[in-house]
Amino acid sequence: ADSTRRHVLERLAVGGAASASTLARELPVSRQAIVKHMSVLEDAGLVSRKRNGREIVFNAEAQQLAATARWMQRMAERWDPVVTDFG
Repeated sequence: ADSTRRHVLERLAVGGAASASTLARELPVSRQAIVKHMSVLEDAGLVSRKRNGREIVFNAEAQQLAATARWMQRMAERWDPVVTDFG
């Protein structure tokens, strides 16, 4: 639910894989903060990491994002049966 994590996740999903340094340059947060956010997202299965030379590159996990979206849709429908789409 953290707005920085949502922004980072959207950035990876739309813009493709990126290092913590790249993401920190694009956002008003430090590289260390990005690394902490990426750890949370990785623990949730929403991103994966891969070593690329000296850097670690993060990538959004499309299948897990889709599964999460389906779960959120089901939860929203339980709260309000009129809800059928997030868009």
